[in-house]
Amino acid sequence: MPTTTRIRRLVGVYDADGTLRGELAYWVGARLGRAHCALCDVTHGLLRERRDWRACRSGLPVPFATCHRDDQPEAVRDAAGGVVPVVVADTDAGQVVLLGPDEIEACAGSPERLVEALTAAAERRSLDWA
Repeated sequence: MPTTTRIRRLVGVYDADGTLRGELAYWVGARLGRAHCALCDVTHGLLRERRDWRACRSGLPVPFATCHRDDQPEAVRDAAGGVVPVVVADTDAGQVVLLGPDEIEACAGSPERLVEALTAAAERRSLDWA
């Protein structure tokens, strides 16, 4: 009987630093067109987390955690090779990159499209939801 690799949780990594200075620099840079993070566009509005993102996240079969490039878990950083933004699946067999910058950008800020992309990526990699 073949074993199935299950996703235990998802980790999204923002292309921004999590310090107060980093958050402020990103916010100002984004307003001036000097900073951009496609994952931030999906999850956050001008000042806070988007309601439609919270609804989509709560509908996922596993938890979805977020972190910043400076505070991401080492295993996630290693799996992604330092590339951000990224969504990594924490699986029974280790870390698996599901979406990179281009795939997240293609979601065009839509939480629904991000969930669709995650579902398709998990299917392509033969991963099951826990």
